[in-house]
Amino acid sequence: MPFRSTADIVHAWVHGWVVSRGAADPVPRPWGFTVDVGQVKHATRHVLTANDEATVRKVAAEVAAPTVWLKVFADPDRVLEWAGPEWAVDEPGWLMSTELRRTPTTVPAGYTLRTWTRGGVVRALVVGPDGSFAARAQIAPTGHTAVVDQVETAPEHRRKGLGRLVMHTLHNAAFDHGARVGVLGGTPDGRALYESLGWRTHAPLVSLYHRPA
Repeated sequence: MPFRSTADIVHAWVHGWVVSRGAADPVPRPWGFTVDVGQVKHATRHVLTANDEATVRKVAAEVAAPTVWLKVFADPDRVLEWAGPEWAVDEPGWLMSTELRRTPTTVPAGYTLRTWTRGGVVRALVVGPDGSFAARAQIAPTGHTAVVDQVETAPEHRRKGLGRLVMHTLHNAAFDHGARVGVLGGTPDGRALYESLGWRTHAPLVSLYHRPA
């Protein structure tokens, strides 16, 4: 792995995530990055590469406002205590990475896999026999690294290998674009899938949104 620290992985994740989502370029801060996302419920996020108590308390107090989010890579209970009562945790998460390599893929019978690239982001979509949504994901290659994002499988189509299919499809696409390391922010629903594919967990990823007391 080319990463010397969690901060290096966070750097790669942030710079790939903004490409994936079409967000503004990350603005470097002494403690991490600020990213303008531009959504009604998520205007701006502040991503901390420094995850000590003093830094979290300071940043949480300075940026507190509706539609502002914090991303912190430390124990969720401690982060919530440090941030204060005006902040709430969205859901548990994990910062993860893997070495990318080409892997053969097989589409399960009755399903159709479609892929396309727009703005440097490769998207994979799987639809069922009737053409309805079954699974999706996207990946943003940014040089040596690539960020996997928005992985989702419809409940009625789970346990059929579709998550593995879209992940391998994106691994292959990023590898063909020159990326050799994948990075993602995993959720509880996806962590088991990623670990089964060889992804390694580096740190908790705590998503906090501002909620006035």
